[in-house]
Amino acid sequence: MKWAEGIDKLGLTLYFLLCAFAIVNIYSVDATLGKKQLIFFCISTVVGIIIFLTRSKFFENMSGLFYIGGVLLLIGLFPFGKEILGQKNWYKFGSFTMQPVEFAKIGTALMLANYVSGPDFNLKYRKSLLTSFAIIGIPAIVVLAIPDVGSLLVFTAFFIALYREGLSGWFFGVVFIFAAVFLISLAVDPLYVVYGILLITAIVVFMNSYRIHWNVLSIASIVGILAVLCGLAFATPKILEKLPKHQRERIEVLYKGEKAFRDTSGYNLLYSKTAIGSGGFFGKGYREGSVTQGKFVPEQETDYIFCTVGEEWGFLGSAMLVICYVVFIGRIYYLSERQKSIFNRVFGYCFGSILLMHFAINLGMVMGLFPTVGIPLPFFSYGGSSLLAFSIMTFIFFKLNYTDRNSLV
Repeated sequence: MKWAEGIDKLGLTLYFLLCAFAIVNIYSVDATLGKKQLIFFCISTVVGIIIFLTRSKFFENMSGLFYIGGVLLLIGLFPFGKEILGQKNWYKFGSFTMQPVEFAKIGTALMLANYVSGPDFNLKYRKSLLTSFAIIGIPAIVVLAIPDVGSLLVFTAFFIALYREGLSGWFFGVVFIFAAVFLISLAVDPLYVVYGILLITAIVVFMNSYRIHWNVLSIASIVGILAVLCGLAFATPKILEKLPKHQRERIEVLYKGEKAFRDTSGYNLLYSKTAIGSGGFFGKGYREGSVTQGKFVPEQETDYIFCTVGEEWGFLGSAMLVICYVVFIGRIYYLSERQKSIFNRVFGYCFGSILLMHFAINLGMVMGLFPTVGIPLPFFSYGGSSLLAFSIMTFIFFKLNYTDRNSLV
């Protein structure tokens, strides 16, 4: 059919497969929640159809309102939010809850795409750089104040889209160095970290001394960077001490192992690993997982849903799920590169990068490679807000792609 030309059948097929498999696994954990997730999926599908019937320019023209609305929803949490599991990041309407940060990501992606696609945008200019950072930073600061550390990490995904549009790779290099110093200082005496920083700096400077224009400014810059890094090394243990007990233990689990905190912050991880490991190659069978059916893993229908897949479907099922995600995210990036419209391309990169961050952090979390931070697995974790928000981004992108493929420009 001619009207179907331009619809990305592979991408939408993967979307429906992921949602269907998610409902099956949530039903395995809790039949009532599985039925609710099916209802959320039906609602998301209806919203998706409405999006496909909407003109593509609508999302570009209304991006400012979506962005402001998302930020206001986040700010509204402070007086009106409902605290759930220690975080005040939900609105509660009777028996229904809504997590506004999921929708704030959509507004931020649309606003950033709108600004970057403007005629005056150029990351070589300070104004463009600062404005782009402000678009990302305003909702991110509100999220930090909630506080919702997991969602804050996801907001870094927008910098991947900026990198595609010309953001210097040095930005990521600096972030990596600071993150490395922070993480190493958690496990090693800060004094040894400082010795390492000074040694590495001396080697780098010596090997590149012929490229450095030695003057007061260059010397001051090197000294300033060293001072900040060394200060971070000494401050890290103190920062860790100031964190709430449960957050501190979630970080310490990475270094001391989950068994050291088996009755507190390591409990989820311990049983999550047990469930995944017990599945073997083929799994124990649908609704046959002893850990899953015994409800040993808290939040196993949301953030820890992957352990259900590992136990009941085994390595084979888990690998197939990971492949589906990798292909889907890769497809988003591939289609984004083919867009004739800059707005479409930037939104696609924002969407793909958000998916990538959620996917990588969630899997790392359930396997003990990353602290527990409350990041849902896209399309898979139980929750209407998460499924609806990711579905909206999915259908917006495929609508933009559909329009782009049928455009004569």
